[in-house]
Amino acid sequence: MVPVSGSLSFWRIVDVPFETCVAALDSWLRTGHRDELRFGGSQLLGPMEHDRDLGTRRIQVRLARAPLHPLLRMRLDIDRWSSSSTALELIPGRLVRPTADYFRAGRLLLDSLTRSLPQPPEPWAGRQAPADPTGPLTQAATLHRPTTTDLLSR
Repeated sequence: MVPVSGSLSFWRIVDVPFETCVAALDSWLRTGHRDELRFGGSQLLGPMEHDRDLGTRRIQVRLARAPLHPLLRMRLDIDRWSSSSTALELIPGRLVRPTADYFRAGRLLLDSLTRSLPQPPEPWAGRQAPADPTGPLTQAATLHRPTTTDLLSR
């Protein structure tokens, strides 16, 4: 098996605005133990770095692949995807062997992280249902619909 670099990164696009995502991660890192945030055995290490040219954020990560393997140095890049979405990319810091433990750990870390982010409200959550589900249109349609008795009496 030949070690590979670069192509073994993990991607997620989350439906959380960039500012909300960055604020949550920054808050978690500041309130964590020694600027450290744990997801399973993996660690996100603060402080968050800011690339002023690109506008992206970066967090150092130590990925826990398996009990007998040392933590793998990686970085988490956080970037604006759209006005309402954020792109997360977990990138290895060195050559890695593409093992099942590596892929499982990378997916687990990003899945855990994205589930923990504040989720925006559903678009329908702010709408109120009509007070009377049999409103005027439904009542009118019911009144003008012929019944079986009407049809038999013709």
